[in-house]
Amino acid sequence: MGSQVFPTKNNLMATKKSLALANLGYDLMDRKRNILVREMMGLIDRSKTIQSDISAAYAQAYEALQQAYLTMGHCAEFAECIPVDNSLDITLRSVMGVELPTITIGKSDLGFYYGLNSTNSMLDEAYIKFDEVKQLTVQLAEIESNVIRLADAIKKTQKRTNALSNIMIPKFTSTIKYISDALDEKEREDFSRLKVIKRQKRS
Repeated sequence: MGSQVFPTKNNLMATKKSLALANLGYDLMDRKRNILVREMMGLIDRSKTIQSDISAAYAQAYEALQQAYLTMGHCAEFAECIPVDNSLDITLRSVMGVELPTITIGKSDLGFYYGLNSTNSMLDEAYIKFDEVKQLTVQLAEIESNVIRLADAIKKTQKRTNALSNIMIPKFTSTIKYISDALDEKEREDFSRLKVIKRQKRS
């Protein structure tokens, strides 16, 4: 690759500048990748905790709902009394240029929208636990969405880092060596020629 560049001092300086920029780019890409990986690993740890909490809340909610069915005989019409929650909100935050969604949902007003005289505490328990599942699911959705985006950004960053490390930096290094060797050889030839000229003048 180096042999395609004409060996001049200007080309040597330009290639050294390109190598410096490539090394700087590599350092920045490597730092970005490490920060994104740390961010993603932290989210994965949180995800495991929330998934465990969701599983426990679901188990308790279904247990309470089953007891409510057994004691009341029907629950569906009471569930229809609960209003639809439209408080979901999504904003974006940036981590090393990667846009990550922050998903929030309003604090539930656990008002009992069904008649208390025709229900029991098991239905109340199921209602509370399913609301807890809703809150946790929003957190999990945010984390999993962020993990997917981070994984994609890490993959792209890794490709750019590899391209700099395995292609661009070796190419510039090789070109610099080729130009330097060619200039050194030319300098030796010029020096030898000068010595010959001096000897000829003396004779």
